[in-house]
Amino acid sequence: MAIIAGVDEAGRGPLAGPVVASAVVLPEDHPIEGLRDSKKLTPKKREILYGKIYEFATAIGVGVVDEKEIDRTNILKATHKAMQMALGRLGVLPEKALVDGYALPNQVIPNEGIIGGDDKVDSIRAASIIAKVTRDRMMEHYDIIFPEYGFAKHKGYGTKTHIESLNEWKASPIHRRTFRPVMDYMPTLGWYRKHRRVGMLGEQLAALFLFNNGHVIRAMNVRCQPYGEIDIISEENDTLIFTEVKTISKKSLGTPEEKIDELKLSKLENAIEMYMVENEVKSDVRLDAITVTLGKGKPIIKHYKGVELD
Repeated sequence: MAIIAGVDEAGRGPLAGPVVASAVVLPEDHPIEGLRDSKKLTPKKREILYGKIYEFATAIGVGVVDEKEIDRTNILKATHKAMQMALGRLGVLPEKALVDGYALPNQVIPNEGIIGGDDKVDSIRAASIIAKVTRDRMMEHYDIIFPEYGFAKHKGYGTKTHIESLNEWKASPIHRRTFRPVMDYMPTLGWYRKHRRVGMLGEQLAALFLFNNGHVIRAMNVRCQPYGEIDIISEENDTLIFTEVKTISKKSLGTPEEKIDELKLSKLENAIEMYMVENEVKSDVRLDAITVTLGKGKPIIKHYKGVELD
């Protein structure tokens, strides 16, 4: 039988976050019932079908292109790249790809665009579901890092509440700067200083750094009175990681490393012990530190793994 891959994307229209594409090869006699355009399914039904597709598909590939590349090129080129990445990660070489919408340019694999394909072809329907669920899960993780925007609810689309959040909080590091109205809400470092949000920005940049390096962000700014606050709790390879973040801007004195002193580490040790007891943590744990230096150009982020506690 010919190996045919269905291809679709999720996230062309939102104001924030990546565009995600998926390519799926299904056996001709697959037993999956209820496949349809992901936008016409409830979140619960999408999750169920997501599991079924991974159970019965011959091959699945996923491509993710982040907001920075979307801004650097454009959303159409970013979408094409995500689709090409998805096809390249299938693990099998399809003889043909059926793409929802229009055919892919400059693609080695012969492909055909099918308008409304996510309502007509099962493999495209499956790709639509994989792309949508993958992206939604990413936006739910971003919601932990940037709770002020409500990403878990609107997934980055330009809803009324999202625009209101942009007006109050300005654009986050995962907003698409070339999209309107995001470009009208770009903050400056002076704005962060004025509103005393430099520390918050540093913690969010540190959490985003960890997420992009494979960590699952579990919580932010966890209060453990009377010992203070744990900035970031994440998980990597079955290890629970507590991260202390120090941020400075060029107007600050000293270095961020100098701000992590023995007194702070002692309080952190007590806070971590309290958290572990209250949450019955049984996994391995580690304390990390991240320093964030803000100024002109890109933030400078340094990650120190396994900070020693006395």
